[in-house]
Amino acid sequence: MHKTKNYNSNRDKLGAGGVSIYIFLFIGIVIIVYPLFWMVMSSLKGYSEIYNSVWSLPSKWLFSNYTVAWEKGISNYFVNSFIVTLVTIAGVIVIGSLCAYGLSRYKSKWINITLALCVGGMMVNPQVCLIPLYMLLQNVGIHNTLFALILPYIAFRLPLSILLIRSYFLGIPKELEESARIDGCTSFGVYWRIFMPISKPIILTTVVLTAYYAWNEFIFAIIFIDSDKYKTIPSGLMNFRDALQTDWGVLLAGMAISALPMVIMLIAMQKHLVRGMSEGSLKG
Repeated sequence: MHKTKNYNSNRDKLGAGGVSIYIFLFIGIVIIVYPLFWMVMSSLKGYSEIYNSVWSLPSKWLFSNYTVAWEKGISNYFVNSFIVTLVTIAGVIVIGSLCAYGLSRYKSKWINITLALCVGGMMVNPQVCLIPLYMLLQNVGIHNTLFALILPYIAFRLPLSILLIRSYFLGIPKELEESARIDGCTSFGVYWRIFMPISKPIILTTVVLTAYYAWNEFIFAIIFIDSDKYKTIPSGLMNFRDALQTDWGVLLAGMAISALPMVIMLIAMQKHLVRGMSEGSLKG
């Protein structure tokens, strides 16, 4: 009888804890989802309705705001952002994984120094480097080109990416590498045919983190790019604002278009993102 009462009390406590967890999760969902919902609903309203009926649904659904936003320049900004993000991801994955392979499998007195430099690179605030980077890009002759964004993006994402991938590579059994070398596989063959396929979770995690950074970065985009031809979405949306009156419906439609790729990618890769972050942190 006494054991039955204890069992029931433990079950009641667990139930109360479960309810509190669900409440916190619901609050978190509201905090995250509601701003997106409000942005999409407001992007379908007219100028006056956004101010007069802030919390209501659109009385007339103005899907034309998306057409206007696309024709006003979002299409060009979208293509530029896609190119910058794609090339940045490719550069970070190729360079970062090769560096991580070397740091995880070779022994040298320079390994610890290189790791310290990677940690130091993570601590550098990109905004601190604005002036020297601006002067460097002008001297090299790539200011106001897409490479003015791609190269700094790769440089600032490499330290974290190298450490994440290296921590995952350290957990790969050495027996696999030794077996491949016995079969005549070169160092690059081991990296490409064994390490990269096995490390899919952390590679996809790096892809998500890099894409999120490159797609949404704002400071470099407005300083290193002057021409509308090469502007990405974050800086290009600034052109939608007017000194006298801003068409907020069109601006919010542009913001909704810009957020859509990242939302889709995060939803599609959330399982790999959580798995890669957890396994990469434990295997370091």
